[in-house]
Amino acid sequence: MKRRSFIKRGALASVPLFLGGVPVSAVAENAFSNFINPDTDRVLVLIQLNGGNDGLNCVVPRDQYSALTAVRPDVILPENSLLEITDTVGLHPIMENLKNVYDNGELGIVQSVGYPNQNRSHFRSMDIWHTASDADEFLLSGWLGRYFDAYYPDYPGAYPNEEYPDPFAITIGTTVSETCQGEAGNFSLAISNPENLTQLATPLNNELAAGCYLDKLDFLAQTIHQTNEYGEVIQAADTMGSNSSTQYPDDVLAQKLKIVAKLISGGLKTKVYIVSLGGFDTHANQVEDGDTDTGTHAELLRTLSDAIYAFQDDIKNLGLDQRVVGMTYSEFGRQIRSNASFGTDHGTAAPLFVFGSCIQSGVLGDNPEISEEVAAQEGVAMQYDFRSVYGSVLTDWFEVDAQIVEDVLLGEFQKLPIIKSCTTTTSTEDYTTTNIKLNAFPNPFDNVAIVEFESKQERVRISVFDAIGSEVLVISDRQFSTGVHQVKLEGHRLPTGTYFIRVQTENGQQTKRVVKL
Repeated sequence: MKRRSFIKRGALASVPLFLGGVPVSAVAENAFSNFINPDTDRVLVLIQLNGGNDGLNCVVPRDQYSALTAVRPDVILPENSLLEITDTVGLHPIMENLKNVYDNGELGIVQSVGYPNQNRSHFRSMDIWHTASDADEFLLSGWLGRYFDAYYPDYPGAYPNEEYPDPFAITIGTTVSETCQGEAGNFSLAISNPENLTQLATPLNNELAAGCYLDKLDFLAQTIHQTNEYGEVIQAADTMGSNSSTQYPDDVLAQKLKIVAKLISGGLKTKVYIVSLGGFDTHANQVEDGDTDTGTHAELLRTLSDAIYAFQDDIKNLGLDQRVVGMTYSEFGRQIRSNASFGTDHGTAAPLFVFGSCIQSGVLGDNPEISEEVAAQEGVAMQYDFRSVYGSVLTDWFEVDAQIVEDVLLGEFQKLPIIKSCTTTTSTEDYTTTNIKLNAFPNPFDNVAIVEFESKQERVRISVFDAIGSEVLVISDRQFSTGVHQVKLEGHRLPTGTYFIRVQTENGQQTKRVVKL
């Protein structure tokens, strides 16, 4: 709830806190030995969808179909073409292979993921996702970089070594991922083709002379030496590894995931892999005129769907599926109302996918509430903070203590049932969800509305967001007793327009769309 409530507890006093990427305390070498399992063989695969994926035409709220038809008539998918996964949720008809993954119990959908005060700039919003910062906060380290820093504080100088000969993270591409940027270096190594790695020439033939940019030359030589050593183990894993699926299509994303599966099967102990797929900035020609099942967005979703299906098929055939989970993310969703160019513009929250044999299959969260009276530039309201997804993965997949995760994420997070009990420390039975039963009346309201909700004895945060995702008012953030409660929304200073009341408890959240007259 409070993002900046840093934790300082006796034995954890040496936890590194990062302000703008600068450490404010040192870490003892074994400070986290009781909280992190550094030798786990679990792997996380991140798929970055660049451009802002249109969640409403990807994971379609079928119970909102009438309103969607009214506000995005040029891009709405035919209702009878949707792939039904629940009574109220459908997938884009081109994502048949992803539905197969869902039907196999290996796909989870987290609804309406975003962050408060949504920034609709591609660069800045992706930076927020990479660093897990607040919208008004600029960090120099990535969320996974801080996780790795917690246990490997001597990186990069002391690595690779006999105990840790493999790279901690690999980006399949030409640029390392900012998610893995640590205090002193990036924990990710970028490779395009492990079969074509060449040794880099060391720019020195003897000892470094004093002066003449000694420190910079030393850093360059060290980096090249490290890269060459990592290159050798990557090539060895590629030689030893194999692929067992014939389902991979010949496209860039599928081939990247094929490399990931082969390296894992070859024995590489890398913990995190990052791949990306671009093209989701669909301002124009998102769909074909007169055939909304087709178009740019459909082809992108086909690529994503087929690649995940092939990858999951591969790691299952290889017997690796209980070691690997994957997750998609994009910088933002699209606006609810379509534009005049058969496209959609930058929006707010959107669903994300998690996949693997050890994820909790199903749809987590409620469908977004859509009105035919959509405000200008209105986006899907945030239901889950993306940092809660990160925190839940770190806690339940990489077995990081929740207190440490709060320091890595620079604040508290809501535990989500994303990972199931096959290989995790938390079973789904350990989660309790609050039935908030949120209501607001009158709606529309003039200056005052009553917010009614139900909670257990727990801390509750009640806030108001505008149509573009900015948190404009915090009504309450305190402890409540068990029962039904009413609080007053004083809206005298709010301009006329559409707002979303969001109530978050320790074990649940819900949003309600309201209109200020």
